[in-house]
Amino acid sequence: MEISLIVTAVTSLIVGGAMVALLLKKAIERRGSHIIEQAKVNAEMVGKEKILLAKEKFMQLKSDHEKVIADRNKNTEEGEKKLAKEKEDLAHRESGFQAKEDEINALKDTLTTQQKIVNKKQEDLDKYQKRSIEQLEVISSLSVESAKSELIEALKDEAKTEAMSLVQDIIEEAKMSADQEAKKIVIQTIQRVGTEHAIENSVTVFHIKSDELKGKIIGREGRNIRALEAATGVEIIVDDTPEAVILSCYDPVRRELCKIALDILVEDGRIHPARIEEVVSKTKKKLEQEIIETGKKTAIELEIHGLHPELIRMVGRMKYRSSYGQNLLQHSRETANLCAIMATELGLDVKMAKRAGLLHDIGKVPDDQPEIPHAILGMKIAEKCKEKPEVCNAIGAHHDEIEMTGLLSPIIQVCDGISGARPGARREASDQYIKRLKDLEEIALANKGVLSAYAIQAGRELRVIVESDKVSDKESGEMAFAISQKVQSDLTYPGQVTVTVIRETRAVSIAK
Repeated sequence: MEISLIVTAVTSLIVGGAMVALLLKKAIERRGSHIIEQAKVNAEMVGKEKILLAKEKFMQLKSDHEKVIADRNKNTEEGEKKLAKEKEDLAHRESGFQAKEDEINALKDTLTTQQKIVNKKQEDLDKYQKRSIEQLEVISSLSVESAKSELIEALKDEAKTEAMSLVQDIIEEAKMSADQEAKKIVIQTIQRVGTEHAIENSVTVFHIKSDELKGKIIGREGRNIRALEAATGVEIIVDDTPEAVILSCYDPVRRELCKIALDILVEDGRIHPARIEEVVSKTKKKLEQEIIETGKKTAIELEIHGLHPELIRMVGRMKYRSSYGQNLLQHSRETANLCAIMATELGLDVKMAKRAGLLHDIGKVPDDQPEIPHAILGMKIAEKCKEKPEVCNAIGAHHDEIEMTGLLSPIIQVCDGISGARPGARREASDQYIKRLKDLEEIALANKGVLSAYAIQAGRELRVIVESDKVSDKESGEMAFAISQKVQSDLTYPGQVTVTVIRETRAVSIAK
């Protein structure tokens, strides 16, 4: 029974649910119909609005297009008016050109007519000239070519004579003025440069506090002094001179090295071969640095820039080199200053002259000692260091080993002679001095017809007396030149040597 009740209840619920679903379906259908109708109405309204907007946009575009067309039409009209005006101007110009062309054609016709008249007159003139020349040839019995040749020869001889006379006058005047100007410039240059001169020696005296240090310097069985001499290449003389040791060497750099090393060893007190080698090695590096600093300082003081590092080192080495007792660096500095003054007076390049003056003796301080003149060696070093050709030629030609190619070369030669010939600048040993005088006299006596020869003025002049019956006046001049060239090529001397050949005729008669 309960089951039947349940079934009945379920059935009722199902029937009720079906009814509710049916009702809901009908309600939904009615709602959907309403929504569709509403959507259709809205769609029609939106469509009408879009159509109105499209019509407005079209009208706006149409208005803008008509405006653009109107503007274009206006511009076209203006362009047509402008083009018409330009055509009118062009037509006016063409008419003007046509008038000019007609005028030019008329002028051409006139010129052609005149040219024909001129040609006719020129033909008449040529005929008249030809007849005149023929008449002149008949009268003078000379052809035109012969007359021209004689006239040219006469004018040539006259021109040569006048030219030679003019050249001779110019040469004489130039010699007189050049000699005076050269003396003036040299004297002014010497007066404007003052240099201290100190004679360099080949020995250095090393002072010590007491003679007891001499034993330490010598060492046991002389090992210390031998080690020091071997390391520096300097002869060390320890004698009875109180509180002094003599360092002897021809190379001033070695003497300076030995002096500095010995000073350090004596100050330290430890003197033995190993310590000597250590100190000498350190001193070499220090001395090399001092040499470079000296070269840089010299270049800066002389305002010479851009020197090659190798040239700077060689300039520094000049400080420890002497020539005939004259310090080489001091001599080079003085020469550079003299060259600068002389170049200023002559209107030449002052910096170039100063540079060449400083470097002219670098061939005296090379690391090796080749068997060539120091001027040639210095020139090769300068060329290797990319110096200018004018500087290289001045270095190589300052002793006339090569030909001078510029005005700078004789200036360097003159200033080098001025610096070396100063009183007290250089010294010579007495035996070398006497030998040089004898060599001068022997060169003169070797010539045929020489009666006697005398070296005077400290070897700066050579007087040669010749036999008048064996040597003519012309030969005496040739002999003076030959002797001067021989002296110049064979001897080394400061300054210059004047060779004077004297020829005289003496007639002696005795009254009894």
